[in-house]
Amino acid sequence: MEPSDLRIALFSGNYNYVRDGANQALNRLVGYLLRQGAAVRVYSPVVEHPAFPPTGDLVDVPSVAIPGRAEYRVPISLSGEARRDLEAFAPNIVHVSSPDIVAHRAVSWARERGIPVMASVHTRFETYLKYYHLELFEPAVRALLRRFYRRCDAIMAPAESTAAILRAQRMSRDIGIWSRGVDRDQFNPDRRSEAWRAAHGIGAGDVMIAFLGRVVMEKGLDVFAAAIQAAQVRDARVRALVIGDGPALPWFKAHMPADTVFAGHQVGTDLAVALASADVFFNPSITEAFGNVTQEAMACGLPVVAAIATGAQSLVLDGVTGTLVDPEEVEGFAEALLHYTAAPEVRRAHGEAGLDYTKDRDWDSINDAVLRNYIRLVARRERLKSRFGNAPPRLR
Repeated sequence: MEPSDLRIALFSGNYNYVRDGANQALNRLVGYLLRQGAAVRVYSPVVEHPAFPPTGDLVDVPSVAIPGRAEYRVPISLSGEARRDLEAFAPNIVHVSSPDIVAHRAVSWARERGIPVMASVHTRFETYLKYYHLELFEPAVRALLRRFYRRCDAIMAPAESTAAILRAQRMSRDIGIWSRGVDRDQFNPDRRSEAWRAAHGIGAGDVMIAFLGRVVMEKGLDVFAAAIQAAQVRDARVRALVIGDGPALPWFKAHMPADTVFAGHQVGTDLAVALASADVFFNPSITEAFGNVTQEAMACGLPVVAAIATGAQSLVLDGVTGTLVDPEEVEGFAEALLHYTAAPEVRRAHGEAGLDYTKDRDWDSINDAVLRNYIRLVARRERLKSRFGNAPPRLR
């Protein structure tokens, strides 16, 4: 098969209405696929004022806002209009990127027609529950996820550490890796700006510890705040830089030290300048399947302090590009931050090692892995059809 033979129906719970690492990766993928000659149709909720323009053709699916998190929406049905569009598009592969109701309907639609389905994993939804005191439901959520993914023909995870957990949880027998690239024209050490630091009241001796991302509790805000406070008690040079916005921002501001710099939501060059102007990147989250922001910080030459969790374990080499800490050890995080504060030469060496790691993280070569997986699944389905007719046994 050639890429131009592919007709890909992509289902996403959030393609462009809120900016995050997952949907930016999906938009980059669609851009790459279109450049290779593939046909792509995206089915996702549409809002009046999205965070950024979508790449490719976007078809609206009915959705409702999540209670308490109105910026996010849940697709609720594969409407008659969307279904007719899907039938007319006639995909030869379906890609589902979130385990929501519409994705379930899309999988059923594809299975009824003998069309292969690939799922991509972008976050570990079951880990969110602990931040909302709902750990009791983790086994049930994991069972639902297993049912969803085992109805798909293959899964692609963003990192080997995530893939290992998916295998252990028996989500699928066919799990590949779709990693993430980094735009090194945007994220690089040359973006560091002493003028930017001075404009934000950052002194020459301050060691700025950066947070970057949506300001939501599942990003480990409680651990971040506690670790910064513990470190600052022992060394006043430690200060925090928060880049991002979100519904938990009032909570974060109330629990962070008074000298924290809140830079707000940043994009493009402004984002790169803010991040590169920090000294250490701190990511305590355990919900990431990959951690795009961690890789972007590494591309800026920052050492990383991160939780021992999926995503970070595949990016951060402990003692070389950063420091990995047990996610429950607030004092351990504080010690790691203080080590980088006291040892600028170690900070510089680990930052340079991280920069070297990102030099080969090219988006096109990474997205080609997804393209090849599509071709593999479609070709395998065609071989089975030639043997068994229009109702071949399901791929496993």
